[in-house]
Amino acid sequence: MPMTLRLTDDEAEALRRRADLERRSMQDVARQAIREYVEQYSRAELLDEVLDQEIPRYTEALRRLGE
Repeated sequence: MPMTLRLTDDEAEALRRRADLERRSMQDVARQAIREYVEQYSRAELLDEVLDQEIPRYTEALRRLGE
């Protein structure tokens, strides 16, 4: 799916420098950054869901451990 990404001059220059350092295209670097961002936040959301479901089951035990 085609997409246009508008960057500030500073963002574009930083991306260009990173791509040059890695000897990769700017597109490859940007796509990897997006994948990593989505993966990181997807994991965080999953962890939050699990904790929201599981912590109430152990509330009493956690309270006792805190004493």
